[in-house]
Amino acid sequence: MNNTAYLGMDIGSISTKGVVIDQERRILGQDYLWTRANPIAAVKELLASLQSQLDQDINIISVGATGSARKLIGAMTGAQVVKNEITAHAVGTLSRYPQVRTIVEIGGQDSKIILIEDGIVIDYAMNSLCAAGTGAFLSSQAERLGVELEDIGNFALQAENPVKLAARCTVFAESDLIHKAQSGHKKEDLLAGLCAAVVGNYLNNVGKGKKIQPPVFFQGGVSKNIGVTKALEEALGHPVQIDENSHLMGALGAAVLAMDCKEQAGFDFEIARMDFNTKSQECGRCPNNCELVSFYRDGDLLDIWGNRCPKALFERNAEF
Repeated sequence: MNNTAYLGMDIGSISTKGVVIDQERRILGQDYLWTRANPIAAVKELLASLQSQLDQDINIISVGATGSARKLIGAMTGAQVVKNEITAHAVGTLSRYPQVRTIVEIGGQDSKIILIEDGIVIDYAMNSLCAAGTGAFLSSQAERLGVELEDIGNFALQAENPVKLAARCTVFAESDLIHKAQSGHKKEDLLAGLCAAVVGNYLNNVGKGKKIQPPVFFQGGVSKNIGVTKALEEALGHPVQIDENSHLMGALGAAVLAMDCKEQAGFDFEIARMDFNTKSQECGRCPNNCELVSFYRDGDLLDIWGNRCPKALFERNAEF
């Protein structure tokens, strides 16, 4: 039996995801946990969880990282592949659904749309400043209404007369929700309206001007919300596909990219027990005054980034 495996991680602002796959792209281990503004600690927890799920003879030979903290965690784990979220999500989804034409991804603090033709990404967009089309907005409003985040969908499906909320802006949507709650609308109707507002914001902002063609694959943490899924299907006029691992597609894509990488240097879970820390400072070696981040493992400098010219890198081993 071949014990070769590949690790993929997706480290976002809200959640940290990881998968280990074998050569047939079957998932051997997986986890999804909160980043809590500490990606290093989150990845340590993630690695401990993944290691506990694997047989002792599993040999991870390459690592891929994506997400907003991909550079940091890529340096931490010695990842052979560090890719942006668009590439990772597209690769992960296509590895499971090669016929997909549109990927709708709604996460905790960002969302994106990816358009695919003949297995190639031809266009994409990500949300800008507005958070009304993300999981963070759902979470904050669920707390306001006294509902657990995972229960929103079940409540929304019970709605008889969903309210209509302003969908183009977080502030207006929140104000509208408060007003209608104070007016006596039922919780179920409010939550159904909230799910529809999230979809409306997504389509008006991220999906604006995009030709959304089926098959549509819905992914990200919000894809687990059946209320939002129903609202999305109603808005698009056709069903959307959701995989049981739709929240892990970025990590899966990173793992697939790692598998396809020719550079393979192995991986040791002992990394999770090492001491990592960062130090930030202004370079001061030219008028740019770049804000640098130095990354250390057990006191040894691993990498420096944030520079806009090479001057900072000439003294990598110097203390700033």
